[in-house]
Amino acid sequence: MEKANLKTENLKKEVIKIFKNHGLSNPHAVISANALINAELVGAYGHGLSRLRMYCERISKKVINPKPKIKVKKISQSIAHIDADNSIGFVAADLAIRKAIECAKKTGIGLVAVKNSGHYGLSGYYAEQAVRKNLITMIYTNAPPAIAPYGAKKSLFGTNPICFGSPTGARIPFILDTAIAKINRGKIRFAARNNQKIPKGVALDKFGKPTTDAKKALYGVQLPIAGFRGSGLAWMVDILSGVLTGGNHAGKVKDPFDDFSGPQNIGHLFITFKTNLFVNNYTSRIKNNIKTIKRLPKIKGIKEIMYPGQNKYKRFFANKKKEIKFKGYVTAPASGVYPGVLLLHQNYGMDANIRAYAEILAANNYTVFIPDLFWRDLPGCELNSNNDTDISKSLDLIKTYDLDKGFDDVTMC
Repeated sequence: MEKANLKTENLKKEVIKIFKNHGLSNPHAVISANALINAELVGAYGHGLSRLRMYCERISKKVINPKPKIKVKKISQSIAHIDADNSIGFVAADLAIRKAIECAKKTGIGLVAVKNSGHYGLSGYYAEQAVRKNLITMIYTNAPPAIAPYGAKKSLFGTNPICFGSPTGARIPFILDTAIAKINRGKIRFAARNNQKIPKGVALDKFGKPTTDAKKALYGVQLPIAGFRGSGLAWMVDILSGVLTGGNHAGKVKDPFDDFSGPQNIGHLFITFKTNLFVNNYTSRIKNNIKTIKRLPKIKGIKEIMYPGQNKYKRFFANKKKEIKFKGYVTAPASGVYPGVLLLHQNYGMDANIRAYAEILAANNYTVFIPDLFWRDLPGCELNSNNDTDISKSLDLIKTYDLDKGFDDVTMC
C-alpha cells in the first residue's frame, strides 16, 4: 500500500489555487482558504472543505462576486457600515472584524454592520481574532430558512448562530459559538442522502408533525433549542444581523446549495469592546470566575468542567500536530497528467479486488486514489471476502462506522 498525504500547508495552497482559478484575487483567496482550513482543524467539517464546491459553483453562476468593490461607510469613530458587494463571506467578515478591532482599540468599542455578504464559515474564527487583541466580542449572522418560529409549521429563521468571545488570562480563550437549531442542517442532508434516520425531537415534516425521516425534515422545519426561548433568540439574531444591517431577513436569505437565483445578501453584526471599560482588573476577575466554576463538584464520568472553546482549542492543536493526511492506495499511468478518480472501497477495506479495479482504471489513463476509510478503527484494513472470520469482522466495522466522519473524509479527499 502506498501513502498519499495531504499536509495542511500543501492543502491550503491547493485551495488558494482553486479560489484564484475562480476569479478571486490572491489576498481574497488566502483569506478564504485560511477560514476553510481552520474549520477542518477545529473539527467543524460542515464549515470546511465540504463547502468548497458550493462556493465555487456560486461564483461560476455569478451569485458570488469574485471581484467585489467593497464600500466602508464611517458613521462615527466607533461605528462602520460595510456594503460587501456580494463578495464571498470570508472576505467581508475578515474586513469587518479587523475594522471592529481597530475602532475598539481607538475608542473602547467597535460596532460594524455588514450587508450584501454571504456565508462566512465559523463565527468563532473571527471572534478569536478580536479576543487575541484582548477584546470582548459578540458576533451575529443570519442564515437560510431552517427553523420555524414557535407555533408555526413553516421554516423562516435560519440556524442563526450566536457567538461570544472573551479573553481568559490564559492561553485558551472563551469562545461560545452555537447555532439555535437542535441539529446541524448538514447532518440532516447527510442522513437524507444515506437513507438514515435523524434523532427524535429535532424536526417536523411539512405538515407540522414530528419526524425522524431526514428527507421529510429537509422539506419541513428544524426545531430550535429551548422551545420558544430558542425561537426568540433566532428572531433576535434575524433582527440584529438582517433588519438592522440592511441584509436579507424574515426568510429571504437564499440557500447556498440549492438556490442560485441571486446573491444571498446575508447580514452580519460585529461588536467588540475593551475589557477595562468598567473595571481595571478584568483579567483577575475572569480567572477567578473560571476557577470557581471549575472547582464545583463534578457528576460521575466528568473529569473536568470545561468552558466554551476549550475542546475546540484542543482539537485544533491535535489536528495541526497530526496534519490533515490520508493513507491509501495510489496508482497512475507511467507518465503524463490524467483525470483523477476517487475510488471508495467496500466493507472489506482496500482488498485485492478494489486494487484490481484501480489498476484497470490506471491502464485506461486515470490516476486513482483509494482512501483508507477505516483509518480510525482498523488502519490498512485488507479483509478477505472468502473468509468467514473476515466477513464477520467487516460487518462489525460497518456497524460501528461513523458515516458523518466518513462523509467528511471523502469530501476532503
